[in-house]
Amino acid sequence: MFDNEMIMFAAMGMGAISVGVIMYLLLDSLLSGSQKVEKRKKALAGGNAHKKELRDGNVEARRRQQVSETMKEIEEKSKKREKVTMRLRLQRAGLETLSIKSFYMFSAIVGVILALVLVIVGAPIYLAPLGLFVGAVGLPRYVLNYLTKRRQAAFMSEFVTAIDIIVRGVKAGLPFNDCMQIITTEVGEPVRSEFLNVVEQQRIGVPVEQAMQKLFERVPLQEVNFFCIVVTIQLSVGGNISEALSNLANVLRDRHKLKAKVQAVSTEAKASAAIIGALPLVVMGAVSFTNPDYMSLLYTHPTGHMILIGSALVMITGVFVMRWMINFKI
Repeated sequence: MFDNEMIMFAAMGMGAISVGVIMYLLLDSLLSGSQKVEKRKKALAGGNAHKKELRDGNVEARRRQQVSETMKEIEEKSKKREKVTMRLRLQRAGLETLSIKSFYMFSAIVGVILALVLVIVGAPIYLAPLGLFVGAVGLPRYVLNYLTKRRQAAFMSEFVTAIDIIVRGVKAGLPFNDCMQIITTEVGEPVRSEFLNVVEQQRIGVPVEQAMQKLFERVPLQEVNFFCIVVTIQLSVGGNISEALSNLANVLRDRHKLKAKVQAVSTEAKASAAIIGALPLVVMGAVSFTNPDYMSLLYTHPTGHMILIGSALVMITGVFVMRWMINFKI
């Protein structure tokens, strides 16, 4: 009896131990399997993240390469820019409707009139060719440069507004060409006419890059060059053009503020230069009025004429030197 009970208890113990071992093995296999699954998931996730990083890195590298190639093309084209013709000078001055033939005829007429005036007032005969040259070559081109600078100043006063219109339009979901079209109706001259030329060129199939290059040729300002480069790169390579143009607008505003500050600081120097440049003429006019006989030799004697010519050359040189010293470029 005792032996049978001992055998039964031993069998039950062996069965319990066997069940425990089997349960332990099952749980261990389940846990190891789940751990392997988790490791596999992590490995797959890590591999996908690594592939994504590689893919993003490749995209960024390709974009940088495209930007670099675009910049090189722009620099090469800027170096190969054609010589400034008279037609381009007239366009920069806002005289598109004036023909080259008419400009040269007007220049010749001005030169002849100035030479005749010198002969009529009794100036030496050798001053007539000088007056002809100044009237036919110097004076018209001086007026042309003056009109060009005035037009460029008017362009800059409206240019930042045009950029802001593009930024707001792109952020609102409008295409770039539609924003350009809005500028042709909402912004004042000469920005309106220049952007209208760009829009018309795009309508007939001219690429944006060439249209931007033509814009910079008509308005050769550094700010316009910045704008053309940003637009060309963003439209060619891709990117957030609204953010780029917004940053450009902020930079242009800062440059305008700096220019205004420099002009305010240099006002005193400009006033001093104007007084110094005008003082010899004022003294000469006052002495001629109070004592005409004392100054008459300068007007009647050949030596006096040479003195006047030399003095005029020295004065002109001094004025240009003072202008160069106080003309700060930013």
